[in-house]
Amino acid sequence: MSGKFVIDKASNGQFYFNLRAGNGEPILRSETYVTRASAEHGIESVRKNAPLDERYQRKDNTKGEPMFTLKAGNHEVIGVSESYSSASARDNGIESVKTNAPDATVQDNTK
Repeated sequence: MSGKFVIDKASNGQFYFNLRAGNGEPILRSETYVTRASAEHGIESVRKNAPLDERYQRKDNTKGEPMFTLKAGNHEVIGVSESYSSASARDNGIESVKTNAPDATVQDNTK
């Protein structure tokens, strides 16, 4: 089963998406966008940038847990990962984004 982008609406009425792996686990979450079209453009940016290792910033969150961000060519963050239990689990998450994002389907829960 391949991955999918799921577009949802936040409580403030803005849009965001999650990239989910084939097993349904979330692997990347976007910022919020004012319009659905902007969220869709964000998905296209993730598709384009996901295969490029230099677009990932491997870091720790405020609790010291490994996580990563995915950045566009302009260095803006386009997605943030969940927290991971180890650096190797985080690296597996990055590989999952690289594998799933380019061909992931889109499920729009806002229509």
